[in-house]
Amino acid sequence: SEGEVATMSSSAVEAEVVIVGAGIAGLATALALRRAGVGGGVLVLERHAELRATGAALTIFPSGWFALRALGVAHKLMSRYDAYETFQVTNLENGATQVFRFAGRKNSGEIKARPADRKALLEALAEELPPGTIRFSSKLVSINSETAGDGSPDTSVLRLDDGTVIRAKVLIGCDGVYSVVARWLGLSEPVTCGRSAVRGLAVYPGGHGMKKELRQFLTAGLRASMVPISETEVYWFLVNNTVAAAEKEAGADPAKILREVTDNLGARMPAEYLDVVRHSDHKSVSWAPLLYRSPWAILTGPVARGAVTVAGDAFHPMTPDLAQGGCSALEDAVVLARALSRAATPAEGVAAYVSERRGRAAWLVAGAYLSGWVQQGGIDAHGLRGHIVKLFRDLIFYRFIFPKLADTLWSDCGDLLPTPSRSKDKGKKHSE
Repeated sequence: SEGEVATMSSSAVEAEVVIVGAGIAGLATALALRRAGVGGGVLVLERHAELRATGAALTIFPSGWFALRALGVAHKLMSRYDAYETFQVTNLENGATQVFRFAGRKNSGEIKARPADRKALLEALAEELPPGTIRFSSKLVSINSETAGDGSPDTSVLRLDDGTVIRAKVLIGCDGVYSVVARWLGLSEPVTCGRSAVRGLAVYPGGHGMKKELRQFLTAGLRASMVPISETEVYWFLVNNTVAAAEKEAGADPAKILREVTDNLGARMPAEYLDVVRHSDHKSVSWAPLLYRSPWAILTGPVARGAVTVAGDAFHPMTPDLAQGGCSALEDAVVLARALSRAATPAEGVAAYVSERRGRAAWLVAGAYLSGWVQQGGIDAHGLRGHIVKLFRDLIFYRFIFPKLADTLWSDCGDLLPTPSRSKDKGKKHSE
């Protein structure tokens, strides 16, 4: 929360672990490190003046809930958001509707797909951190590596836009798609997939009365969806083949974006969907291109240098078509903290984390790209080719391939195991 701003009167700061970015990946990593007893202290740098939740809401699938359970905060959110078990897809071109069930696993208990407010997730993570952990209004402008003459591990020297210099033994970039840390490591820049997404949160003060299920609508070059996240709020999005002129004209103006959706892009969508769009809270509306890093770059690129690495979108930006962006960031946090807690040196822990996460991250990026491309009938696939893609989607993809992709949503990243030095604290609550 905003009260957790770190007060630093000196222009030079020493830190054991520095995390850049206070989004899902950054806050989850900070909490995971604290739970695992790693380092003497964690500092999170956030360039904005408060916690920000771009995207309004998200669907947390079982992989994300397993990670949140390991972090000790799952119960705080499960009690607020109901699970949904059906996924309804309507093809607006032929009127056909298919209904799928998110089948649970044996002994899965409360671990099911649930939509959640992004801000609520960030706050649930942040309130578990000690005061002073998050330093707001702190924009990272440069990174240098300082080598010690006595053979000690390198130190990362960070410079902020206000002149502050921070020396860190471990540096973790959780600073999103346009990551400064990823660029410093030498990772390739994310690229566009040829599609963009409009997102928003509709508010019905008197209640919306909708059934708790995820609904999706498909037509040429468009994929729209809506899902209630509470009795009064409905999260919606519309993914379109990028229209550069329209996006430039609308800019960041919520009113123009919503008019573009209702009058042009989404004009053929059902009336109930358009009603949801019109009830949007303007502060929640965004329109941005969908970017991803190639799976090959994730598998082979420089994801780490010594005790410096990246997590979340800074590591593996992906399209939202499997709803795994936030979930995979939570997984990263658990795996990284666990690896660091077990390793003899921070660099060894970082190397173990990268080795464990590369394969799954690359698979999720590839699966999400494929899922989105097929569901929208192929990007720029016209004529016979477009017809074949749509037949493949309707007759094969949803019936046979999507269920296989859905299996990845049940991946369990495992628990955070306490280090031997913390065994004396066994039985205490995390907040003690």
